[in-house]
Amino acid sequence: MHSFDVIIIGGGHAGVEAACASARMGARTALVSFDLDAIGAMSCNPAIGGLGKGHLVREVDALDGVIGRAADAGAIHYRMLNRSKGSAVWGPRVQADRVRFKAAVQAIVRAQTNLTLVQGEAAALKLEAGRVAGLELADGTILDARRVVLCTGTFLGGVLFRGEERFEGGRIGENAARRLAQQLRGADLPMARLKTGTPPRIDGRTIDWAALEEQPSDGEAWTMSPLTPRRINPQVFCAITRTTQAGHDAIRANLHRSPLFSGAIGAAGPRYCPSIEDKIHRFGDREGHQVFLEPEGLDTHMVYPNGISTSLPVDVQETVVRTMPGCARVEIVQPGYAVEYDHIDPRALTPDLQVRAIPGLYCAGQINGTTGYEEAAAQGLVAGLEAAAAALGKAAPVLDRANAYIAVMVDDLTLQGVSEPYRMLTARAEYRLRLRANNAATRLTGLGIAAGCIGEERRAWWERREDLREMFHVKHSQKVHARELADAGLPVRRDHGEKALAEWLRYDGVTPETLTPWLGEATALDPLLAEEMAEDAAYAPYLARQDAELRDLRASEALPLAADFPFAQVPGLSHEMVERLTTAAPASLAAAGRVPGVTPAALSALLVHARRLVSGQGAA
Repeated sequence: MHSFDVIIIGGGHAGVEAACASARMGARTALVSFDLDAIGAMSCNPAIGGLGKGHLVREVDALDGVIGRAADAGAIHYRMLNRSKGSAVWGPRVQADRVRFKAAVQAIVRAQTNLTLVQGEAAALKLEAGRVAGLELADGTILDARRVVLCTGTFLGGVLFRGEERFEGGRIGENAARRLAQQLRGADLPMARLKTGTPPRIDGRTIDWAALEEQPSDGEAWTMSPLTPRRINPQVFCAITRTTQAGHDAIRANLHRSPLFSGAIGAAGPRYCPSIEDKIHRFGDREGHQVFLEPEGLDTHMVYPNGISTSLPVDVQETVVRTMPGCARVEIVQPGYAVEYDHIDPRALTPDLQVRAIPGLYCAGQINGTTGYEEAAAQGLVAGLEAAAAALGKAAPVLDRANAYIAVMVDDLTLQGVSEPYRMLTARAEYRLRLRANNAATRLTGLGIAAGCIGEERRAWWERREDLREMFHVKHSQKVHARELADAGLPVRRDHGEKALAEWLRYDGVTPETLTPWLGEATALDPLLAEEMAEDAAYAPYLARQDAELRDLRASEALPLAADFPFAQVPGLSHEMVERLTTAAPASLAAAGRVPGVTPAALSALLVHARRLVSGQGAA
């Protein structure tokens, strides 16, 4: 008999974060994986972060997660996307060495206290009186726990496709979780199929790199995690090529051999990462599609051609890659393929990612209909924290749409569901100005410390940083006359009077660097914090207005709605509206407002009825 507080099924990005988060909370945690040596493997592209995704990485890191530190340990190319726009939509991204990334993840996992690693196949959930009681492994071993987190990725009922070939698996060379998939289907959970894909891997020694445009690593020495003070690995360049009309013609001539078009795959794939055959079918007028040639590591010749995910037969894949500039003699090392897998309708989950119909069962990652390492890691963090908190009688950090992209994603999933794999985008967040990638620690680490999920190293870093923050506040409150700044060469008019340095930072050409004579050594002590606080100062009027709007909004939208709220009794609600709200079961008026199809008029009726119920209870 093996007893735990929380069991995590799956050692991918969601499973790793869930396991470590649960253990950091103090829960006795087991991580069950087919193959312990595969924990932390990068199944698809060798990159972490990007637009929207980089925000998630920084937020997971701010709550002491794994992915940011592992990304830095494996990083061989750093690039800040969207740099030409405002910092609210910048996207930190790293190209990672697969071997070094996985090794870093495994080192963190193996060093984590309260965490036991179990190698085996999760065969069936142990249920008692309708709720989770543990897990049975394929060899008959029983693990007892009142909380189980499913992080099965593409392994739940996974089927791989390449041309006319079809075989079971979660990724190439690894088995699918068939028995567990059958049990979940038998439990009448709302389930569907989604698909994703991966491009062929090519031998970098057969690429004519000299013929291609290089994309170097950023010169600025930022990292994904503040616990990584400097870059660790040598930096390499990526290169850019394009598909050609000759390649497009080869794809069109063989669409009937693609499982996407032959009918073998019926599931929807990711909108923002379509296969190359889908691109050619949908955007036939395009002369070419950009392809990024991304090295997979420092000690391998393998290259990942980002932009040509495909499930076409191998001979067609070879033709397509060899028509791209610089790739005429390219050799494919591992052909691309598609994978179709089971997922649960995330509307069947509560905001803590727990399955309503099976108390104690949590889900995170691709099983919830998302795509991407970063989305999986963020959900794993939430599910691990929530499961551990429930097991131990604690409270997990409270995240909402105004303080975390993580909460935006969870809210979108549990209220709106998915019709295709969900990808995080900055456009999904209403409060982007507040939710910058560079202020994730400021927003979330304090919440993590209060909840007890932050380790000693990050806590010590945080305390030092808070001391510096106080120093910056004092410096920023200093009043300086415009004449003094103008005399020092700053681009301000001499007649603009006296203002605090924080106000001067709203002027064009005034930066922490130009204010060094007044800020002193503070900027040099932590340039990133100086930049963050300078942006806060510059955006202060807008942030203040947004704060006021939030307070007004929360005054009404924070109104809770009970799990058994009588939507059918609300005057003026149509049958369709009642059905939508009952299915979504929003926990608050704010959540009700984000249920698809719910109108402002319906919200007003809901608000009136909810307040009437509250006042009636008070009178009673």
